[in-house]
Amino acid sequence: MTEEESNNVALLEKGYAFWNQSKADCEGVSCWMALLSDDVQWRSLAAGAAGMEFTRACRSKDEVQSYFQELGKDWELLSYNADEFIAQGDRVVMLGSCAWKHRGTGKTVKSPKADVIRMRDGKIVDFMEFYDTAAAIAGAT
Repeated sequence: MTEEESNNVALLEKGYAFWNQSKADCEGVSCWMALLSDDVQWRSLAAGAAGMEFTRACRSKDEVQSYFQELGKDWELLSYNADEFIAQGDRVVMLGSCAWKHRGTGKTVKSPKADVIRMRDGKIVDFMEFYDTAAAIAGAT
């Protein structure tokens, strides 16, 4: 692993660990916001589907901040495990799992999780998350 790849993985390992520890509170969100470039592209597999509107594509830090606000309004983080990181060049893939409880329905959703991230100068410039969207949408309705 190159020094850049190692540095990118180390930054993301800390971010994911703090996200889980903080249970996605304001400090956890602030940690992620500090990792983002100003021109970040942030996407989610649900892509703004009914019940998951907060997952629409984001094209700036301000839009990602709104994503986190809407996520926290609707969902309570129960666990977020980043089990493995794979790095190649400016890309890092995180493989793990997560569990969330919908604040309105009371339903709990557990899912495998994969994030594909592109870094530039120690900042996230592109983020795409993959998870069980069918389970998440069912949990939200």
